[in-house]
Amino acid sequence: MKKIIFIVNPISGIGKQKGIEKLIGKHLDASAFEFSIIYTEKPGHAAEISKDAINRGLDAVIAVGGDGTVNETARGIIGSETALGIIPTGSGNGLSRHLKIPMNPAKAIRILNQYKTTRIDTATLNDNLFVSVAGVGFDARVAKEFAKSEKRGFGKYFNIATTAYANYKPRKYTMVIDGQEIIRKALMISFANSNQFGNNTSIDPNAKLDDGFIDVCIVSKVPYWKTVFLAPLLFMKRFDLTSYVEIIQAKDVELVRKKGKSGHLDGDPFLAGKNVHLKIQPLSLKVIIP
Repeated sequence: MKKIIFIVNPISGIGKQKGIEKLIGKHLDASAFEFSIIYTEKPGHAAEISKDAINRGLDAVIAVGGDGTVNETARGIIGSETALGIIPTGSGNGLSRHLKIPMNPAKAIRILNQYKTTRIDTATLNDNLFVSVAGVGFDARVAKEFAKSEKRGFGKYFNIATTAYANYKPRKYTMVIDGQEIIRKALMISFANSNQFGNNTSIDPNAKLDDGFIDVCIVSKVPYWKTVFLAPLLFMKRFDLTSYVEIIQAKDVELVRKKGKSGHLDGDPFLAGKNVHLKIQPLSLKVIIP
């Protein structure tokens, strides 16, 4: 029998994690798994639990939450043989969508029964792990405001983004990408490991989790009157075909900016500072996939 632990974020997303114990009991193959369930109590708790799972010799840790919970859970098992499973109950669920893990918790639990695994890349931003997408600029500003909100879900995120967009001014970024310097004025710089930015939107639909590269997505500001026409392209996964996106594959990036200190890691805000260093960690995370 495989030994696994479910790490549940009780406040993630819009409440899909409620009743998770009953669903696990109903849909997990009890003949194949010995399991326990722990609810997180504070920021960073999921990382502590997953790190302890290695010491206990567990086969897998299952993150029940959104991209932030997935990030924390992965943080404790990077480079190990302990696998990451995901039951997506968050607001965006970017990594889950890329991996084609069902958004329905019961179906996601049944995926675990197959126990099919693969290895994917991860990356660090100033030595802070991210698995799906990180960034600086406008999306980091929105992530910061969203984290302050008591309401969750796509509707709240959309309201924050649209309100902030009109007055947000593009900024100058100097980057050294694998030894080559470039200077760009951009709305935001996103570092994409997966092709999902959450809620089934994509700026970089061709990003791959196991190619040894992070895609540096340099996004220019779309004139406000054009947004109503171009925004649907994010959901159609065609926004990268516009003149407002430049994508450069990289293994190592040094970024310098004069204004702004905010950043985000898998949708969670953090203080990135004016100097940012990105580095790829090839095939460093074992994950359970459909």
